[in-house]
Amino acid sequence: MADEALTTIPAPKPAKRAPKEKPGPLEYMRQWPLQAIVAGTLLFLYLPLITLMVFSFNTSRRNIVWQGFTTDWYVKAFNNESLLQAFINSLTIAFFCTIFSVVLGALAAVMLWRFRFPGKTVVEGGMALPIVVPEICMGVAMLVFFARVMPWPQGLAWPFNLGAIIIAHISFAFPFVATVVRARLASFNRELEEAAKDLGASEWRTFWDVLVPHMQPGLIAGALLAFTLSLDDFVITFFTAGPDTITFPVKVYSMLRFSVTPEVNAASTVLIVVTVILTAVGLQMQNKDATEKKA
Repeated sequence: MADEALTTIPAPKPAKRAPKEKPGPLEYMRQWPLQAIVAGTLLFLYLPLITLMVFSFNTSRRNIVWQGFTTDWYVKAFNNESLLQAFINSLTIAFFCTIFSVVLGALAAVMLWRFRFPGKTVVEGGMALPIVVPEICMGVAMLVFFARVMPWPQGLAWPFNLGAIIIAHISFAFPFVATVVRARLASFNRELEEAAKDLGASEWRTFWDVLVPHMQPGLIAGALLAFTLSLDDFVITFFTAGPDTITFPVKVYSMLRFSVTPEVNAASTVLIVVTVILTAVGLQMQNKDATEKKA
């Protein structure tokens, strides 16, 4: 018995659980009140869009009553020639607006970032006006401009008949691109330019091989912003469009004046899907560039 008492090993005591680490003051997503606020905000933002997409498959013409599932409204929307033409017009306008806005916005951003010249503050304030001025004022201004100052010819062949709308969209889109690109240039190390010039690179080569790759994420973000702003714009387009240049938002508005049917929901859903796909492609391109640079 004594030997057994000497050889008996006492059972180990259960280990105490480590105290749960409290979230730090900057770890927002680990605090449940902030998680609830974020969830409520996302629900408030996206629930109407989800509802619109769901009711685009509704059998009933009344959006408030669900009677069954159907895709007939999408077939009807795609067979609507005027709606398809309006959608093609919007895509064409957004494409040209994006190209010109990215070029002008990038050049303006480089100019304001690199150079000092008299009246720079006035130029910066003038470029900010399309961002801060109410859109209805921009629309009226464009209406007066194209009616009195530079009347756009009527009856031109497609896509030249869209020229007035394209110019109007570029005028309010490229300042957004310039703002995004200039914010990106703020993190640029100018010693890289000096090193490239010391190695014999010309001014143009330095700009294209050193500065443009650094601006690329800003250019992609600015292009997406310009494209979506142009594609979704209604107010300025409404004042500058002619009788033969109806765009997709204007066409949807004309359909809404009679009644909100699932056909309108289907057309709006197509626009939402196109915007989301383009945004996802842009984000994927940005992530790919960031991964390649890290590698």
